[in-house]
Amino acid sequence: MEITELNPKIVWKYFHEITQVPRPSKKEGKIIAYLEKFAKEHGIEYKKDHVGNIVMSKPATPGYEDRVKLILQSHVDMVCEKNAGTEHDFDNDPIRTIVDGEWLHADGTTLGADNGIGCAAQLAILASDDIEHGPIEALFTIDEETGMTGAFELRPGFLTGKILINLDSEDEGELFIGCAGGKGIVATFTPEYQQAPQGLTWLRASVSGLKGGHSGGEIHCGLGNANKLLTRYLYALEKNVDWKLSEIAGGNLHNAIPREAHALIGVRPEDKAKAIELLKSLEEAVRNELKAVDPNVRFAIEEASAPSQVIDDKTKAALVRALYACPHGVLGMSHEIEDLVETSNNLASIKQRDGVILVETSQRSSTTSLRDSAAEMVASVFELAGAKVELTDSYPGWKPNPDSAILKASADAYRKLFGKEAAVKAIHAGLECGLILDVYPDLDMVSFGPTLRDVHSPAERIEIKTVDLWWRHLLQVLKEIPAAK
Repeated sequence: MEITELNPKIVWKYFHEITQVPRPSKKEGKIIAYLEKFAKEHGIEYKKDHVGNIVMSKPATPGYEDRVKLILQSHVDMVCEKNAGTEHDFDNDPIRTIVDGEWLHADGTTLGADNGIGCAAQLAILASDDIEHGPIEALFTIDEETGMTGAFELRPGFLTGKILINLDSEDEGELFIGCAGGKGIVATFTPEYQQAPQGLTWLRASVSGLKGGHSGGEIHCGLGNANKLLTRYLYALEKNVDWKLSEIAGGNLHNAIPREAHALIGVRPEDKAKAIELLKSLEEAVRNELKAVDPNVRFAIEEASAPSQVIDDKTKAALVRALYACPHGVLGMSHEIEDLVETSNNLASIKQRDGVILVETSQRSSTTSLRDSAAEMVASVFELAGAKVELTDSYPGWKPNPDSAILKASADAYRKLFGKEAAVKAIHAGLECGLILDVYPDLDMVSFGPTLRDVHSPAERIEIKTVDLWWRHLLQVLKEIPAAK
């Protein structure tokens, strides 16, 4: 079955079109052009702000003119991750989608249903002439995934609606009324590179096969972190053999749990067997640790060409110890909302470029003081190791409002349609709602979406049947929007 044959056809039609438009974060020019073309072809009024956010406006259908103006909101960019060996240019190539039983996924890359499916629903409503609704603004924001730039740059007056439905959630049948805020820390190590010693055996040690995933939505799942696992091996080397480090890299994005990491190491020929033994022993232990959640983890070690230079021993030792000491995962659970992760840290990426080593981490919390404390704790680890530490971003959370009118309307609509209650929750992931509230503090908000799994990784997929359920729910909510007072 082709994607365009799925139901509801109009939503899948626009999602398919969106998958054909390259839209990496910070490179949204092509998707912005697509949206502008859509608005012009359908005679829809729109405006674009100074960073590229777009808002399209559609008047009420007859009989709904008295309703409060509603904002539908999604982000246009996508996380760009691919499996090793997958040939794909995210700047130019369309996403190749595969219908696989009850799920839709991409061919070796992220799917971009986060948040392309939300954009598709907005376009379907804007293009339709048989959907009942009050006045609507459809807000499409840029660069949510790598800094929430679009939401940060919103200005008063760009939007006039009083209610906002965010379409960037990932569990059908759940209504979200709060989210975590976040910070980012980058630690910079500046090694004194030295000429690589002669006579060493060079080995490339790597970790791969991990699921990865969203560093908010999946941080509680106990998934393997490639950077942490590689560091365990390097720490074992530090304790057992005389070794040199030339290269190290792992992970890519601040909001994705790293799936792959590697290091280029040098050991004396007589220590080669020990270096291999240490890795094999660690692999056995980790496979046992992760067998229930990340069973495909792989460790590999193979001979490599000699490099021209190595990192000095002092920086090497400090780097390895700091990476080992840096926390990863859940730091605390909420005392107010059952099963909600309150605070976490993601050891996201290690990148070596232009003579320095950059370690990126991401802290999240639904409590601002705990978010800040987590960032300071992580910063302290790297400062003790002699690294330069910088704050890269900071965004507020969204405080739950259980008395929200749009929450009541959404819950009533779900009950009316399906004869059961929707779950009301907060989410540990960061949504743009907190930033939008900073600019428009009187907005009443809720977030809901279809079921997605393993977002921010090449295993990202969307459960097909939930798109129809979500769509029906959304259309019912449009009818339930209260009248303006």
